[in-house]
Amino acid sequence: MSRADDPHEGQPIRTAGASVEDADAAVVLVHGRGARADGMLQFAREFGRTGLHYAAPQAHRGTWYPNSFLASVERNQPHLDAALAHVGRAVEHVRSGGLPDEKILLVGFSQGACLVSEFVARDPKQYAGLVLLSGGLIGAEGTEFDYDGDVDAMPFFLGVSDDDPHIPVSRAEETVEVFERLGADVRFDEYHGRGHGIFEEEVAYLRELVGSIGG
Repeated sequence: MSRADDPHEGQPIRTAGASVEDADAAVVLVHGRGARADGMLQFAREFGRTGLHYAAPQAHRGTWYPNSFLASVERNQPHLDAALAHVGRAVEHVRSGGLPDEKILLVGFSQGACLVSEFVARDPKQYAGLVLLSGGLIGAEGTEFDYDGDVDAMPFFLGVSDDDPHIPVSRAEETVEVFERLGADVRFDEYHGRGHGIFEEEVAYLRELVGSIGG
């Protein structure tokens, strides 16, 4: 496959924490537009948990796909499929150490949150959890998100502010509805007047969640 077909070919997966062979759980962290995988690994220090392996895939030139997540899927190809494949490589890296899916937590911020939501919705499995920090499923207005499968009560979190300039609350609500249909244990936090970012309530939730997996 050429770089034109796979814009993220050859991009690294940054790691930190316990080795993948020795960890009792893992977190796959997916960065936002214009950001770096190393930034997500720094963010993971907030979790305050030992024994975890962290894996953060890096997007080519810091961007997973060129247009808004509210554009049609076709307008973001081939970048979107390539980005999903790179997230898949990060998950496979973690699995290579012997960890089952129920001990693998997926976390994404902004464009990364949109990407991991799509990754799990397209191939539903019971991961340790899916945490979307300001994100939602990808597609133009009116897209029918008719995904099938069962995540078997997987913890699912979505946080977004009502004035987020990038993530409409309506799309966040659609995303929550999809994961409810897929059988997730859903928590949806809508904040007021905070814009686009990661908030202290979300960090507190992540600390609690990572403390409950593995061991």
